[in-house]
Amino acid sequence: MSTSGRLTEDRLIAKFFAPFAGEGAFGLRDDAARITPRAGHDLVVTVDAIVADVHFFRDDPASSVGRKALAVNVSDLAAKGARPVGFVLSLALPDDWREPWLKEFAEGLHHAARVFGCPLLGGDTVRAAGPFWVSVTAFGETPAGTMIHRFNARPGDAICVTGTIGDAALGLALRKYPLTEWARDMTLEKRVYLTDRYLHPQPRIAAADVVRRYARAAMDVSDGLAGDIAKMAKASGITAEVDLRMIPFSAAARLALDADPAQIDAIVTGGDDYEVLCAIAPENLDAFLAETKAAGVSATTIGRFCEGDMLPLFRDGSIEKRYEAGSYTHF
Repeated sequence: MSTSGRLTEDRLIAKFFAPFAGEGAFGLRDDAARITPRAGHDLVVTVDAIVADVHFFRDDPASSVGRKALAVNVSDLAAKGARPVGFVLSLALPDDWREPWLKEFAEGLHHAARVFGCPLLGGDTVRAAGPFWVSVTAFGETPAGTMIHRFNARPGDAICVTGTIGDAALGLALRKYPLTEWARDMTLEKRVYLTDRYLHPQPRIAAADVVRRYARAAMDVSDGLAGDIAKMAKASGITAEVDLRMIPFSAAARLALDADPAQIDAIVTGGDDYEVLCAIAPENLDAFLAETKAAGVSATTIGRFCEGDMLPLFRDGSIEKRYEAGSYTHF
């Protein structure tokens, strides 16, 4: 398709993104934005990029891609105990981009910004030399000195996760292999549930304040539960033990496991869960579980951190395993 007649960068920004720019963005008419944290608060900054054919399929709905681009960053903020305050966007469009696609992408991004309370503050739009990609830098806010790190877990701390694990990994598998044997008897409703969990991450913003009050260490589960537990343990100079039978699964994931128990390995290493993984001191465990529930987010204890430097141990009754490749890797 010829590029003649396309919108200029300025007109593209004015048409698709300026309408939902937040306070401090100056209508996207300046070269920079302004963020003023509340008195006594720190800014927390995170950045994630998603790339076509790596983090999403080219034919995924454009609105879903827009939502995911912001959601994966807001998930990081929630795991730090931070509340979102805004984001900036870098958008690299391939040569064959179309206005209807970009309009739908912007609508999905706008909806996510509104739902997550994370307004657009600015960004950049360029031509990609390869596939489409988008990078979001998100800003959050915590009371001064209270951001939760991933490296402070201690031996004896409970390992807790929010929500359910494995739905997105199974949804991705269904997206790639819809006739897979373990899903043969699965209802359409459950198939849709799993694929939706892959398409639309659900950052646990509602749990952010509780995580900040009680977690000794926390991070979001993005690359895979096994690998992310290993990352937290290594950063903290310890190891961990996990009971596979305690990991929370949705009804759809349990059906998949009943049909093929071997799917447990894909579930705990598959990634894209975007749940919060945290270390909770034993004396705070009951309060943490009760307050996350009161905030509308389920949380489950699945193991404990302990002394040692080996890879985390995963148990299923008498069966023990350690995952050498416990998560997705970009390289």
